Order: sequence, then C-alpha cells, then structure tokens
Amino acid sequence: MKYSIRKATLDDMREVLELISQLAVFEKEPNAVEITEEDLKNKGFGRNAEFNCFVAEVDLKVIGIALVYTRFSTWKGTVLHLEDLIVTKKMRGLGVGSALLDKVVSHGAQLGVKRICWEVIDWNTLAIDFYERKGAQVMRDWNVVQLDDKGIKNYISKIN
Repeated sequence: MKYSIRKATLDDMREVLELISQLAVFEKEPNAVEITEEDLKNKGFGRNAEFNCFVAEVDLKVIGIALVYTRFSTWKGTVLHLEDLIVTKKMRGLGVGSALLDKVVSHGAQLGVKRICWEVIDWNTLAIDFYERKGAQVMRDWNVVQLDDKGIKNYISKIN
C-alpha cells in the first residue's frame, strides 16, 4: 500500500482529532481528550500557530500523524517536542511510523534544534523497541511531572 507524508491542513483536523482520540483509548484514558477540532484549527494554523502537524495518508484518508512544537531548554536551546506519533492499528508495521518519525527528525534538523524529545508510556514495549531501534535514548530514570487543570486551580487557590 502506497502512502504519502505531508504537512497537515485545516481540512485534516477532524481526522487528526479522531487519531488523538484513538490514542487516548489505547492509553486507557478514553475520556481524557478535551480538545476540539476547532481548537486544533485555531492553535495549529495562522501567524501564531502553536504546533506543526504532519500526516500520513492513503487514498486521501489520514492514517497517521506526528504533532510537534518547539520549546526552549536551558541546557540546549531550542528543542523540538514530539507530542504524538499515531498510526492507525490497521497500518502499523508497514513503515508509516518510520516515515512520520523521519519527517519529524528532518523538520527538527531544518529548524536547527539541539534535541528532539518525546514521552512514551512505560508499558508500550512495541513503541519503546521501535524508538530504540531508531537510535533514540529512552530515559527510564526520569519521571514526567504534570499539573492538570484541577491541579492548577488547586495550586493557585493556595498561593492567592
């Protein structure tokens, strides 16, 4: 099956959101996705776009995405963060994930970033093996730290 990789357009955001929702189900968080198609359109396009998205498609159907944005590291400078790399279950194992990751790394190189980083859930051994085969270092001695919406509000209530 022949697929292509390209930069996402506004018209792709419905399918991008569908893939994001599929990932949430896979990661056992089916109700965690709060973002809307409109949010993706508003935040990913225009002068102040907050992310870039690349899509893989077959016969005009989006079958995979890689969503990235830049951030700043006090140690390295500008880095690229890969928020999600998602391929539909049916299309896994056919090179689509590799092609999307190739696009992300090429994009990072074009931007001149000093590092490309992302997270992978610890029980997703297929993804961990995939990333390690690609030369990525999975840093098992670091923990992800987050404050969700409720945590932010709770935090703020204690400092005001």
